[in-house]
Amino acid sequence: MKEGRGVTTRGTRGTKTILLCLLCFLWLLPLFSAQSPRTTWDGVFNEEQAKRGQAVFIDACSNCHGRDLEGADMTPGLTGAGFTSNWDGLTVGDLSERIRISMPLNSPGTLSRQQNTDVVAYILRFNQFPAGKEELPREVQALKQILFKAAKP
Repeated sequence: MKEGRGVTTRGTRGTKTILLCLLCFLWLLPLFSAQSPRTTWDGVFNEEQAKRGQAVFIDACSNCHGRDLEGADMTPGLTGAGFTSNWDGLTVGDLSERIRISMPLNSPGTLSRQQNTDVVAYILRFNQFPAGKEELPREVQALKQILFKAAKP
């Protein structure tokens, strides 16, 4: 045991090692506890929200995108393999933001965040993604945590 000026230094090296190991563990913890991101296949919206979205879609979007989301002329369809492959690997937040800033074409940005999110829920349901118990959140950051996956994992 070393002593100097009234301070005992026994175990200082061991304490430093333990603290260093603890810091490394805390730094690496997120890597071990990270979950797979949620996807469109995880029931990220509910039926009630999709029904509200259908009403908004028919009122604000169907003139251009068609009642069956098939699109027309220069307007893209919002259903089928072409649509889902275009969004594959992006996030539900990306889709929501695209709608928010550019739709409806004649008056972009006029839908509320809730209406916008409800329309996204309707589009997901129409494309045969499963409904769940919770509603899609309105917050963009939360929507960006949900991965759009075209194919069922």
